[in-house]
Amino acid sequence: MTVTIRPLDGKQTAGLEGQLKEVFSEAFAEPPYGEGPADVERAFRRFRSQVRRRGFRAVVAFDGDTVVGMAYGYPLSANTGWWDTLTDPVPDDLRREDGKRTFGLFELAVRPKWRRQGVATRMHHALVEDLDNARVMLNSRPEAKGAQASYRAWGYQRVGSAIPWEGAARHDVMVLDLL
Repeated sequence: MTVTIRPLDGKQTAGLEGQLKEVFSEAFAEPPYGEGPADVERAFRRFRSQVRRRGFRAVVAFDGDTVVGMAYGYPLSANTGWWDTLTDPVPDDLRREDGKRTFGLFELAVRPKWRRQGVATRMHHALVEDLDNARVMLNSRPEAKGAQASYRAWGYQRVGSAIPWEGAARHDVMVLDLL
C-alpha cells in the first residue's frame, strides 16, 4: 500500500493514542534510545496534555489503516521551560519566546519497517509547511545518527545541549529558521 500523510488536530490525534503508542514503542526501543514501557507511559502522560495545547498540530502517516509514523508539536509559550533545560549558555535573544516565535516539535517517529522511504521527510514537510512561526525547535539524541542527518538535511542547526527531564540523556537542541 501507499503511505498517506494526514494532518490532524488535537482531538483527532488523541483518538489515535493507542496506535501512536505502538509507533513510539517500536521507534524508540532501538539503540540509541532503548526505551521501554515506563518510557512510553511517561511520554503519553505528556501527550495527553500536549494535544490540548493552543496551536497543537500533528501529521500522521498511514499505510492503509495502520499508523506507521507521527509528528506533532505546538508553539512554545512565552514562559516555556524548554530553554531552562539547556546545559550550554546561549544568547538571551535565542531564548526569547512570545507564544508565537517558536514551534516546538515534540515527536517525530517512524516504525522501523517504513523507514528509508521518505515518510519522515514527508511528515516533517507537511507539519511545518504552513506554520506562522519564525522557527521550529526540537531535541535530538546526538548518537541518533539517522535522525541527526535528516534534521541537518532539512536545515536544522544545533544551538546547544539540554537534559530535557530528570534522568534523561543529553540531547542536542536544534533550530530550523523558517523566515
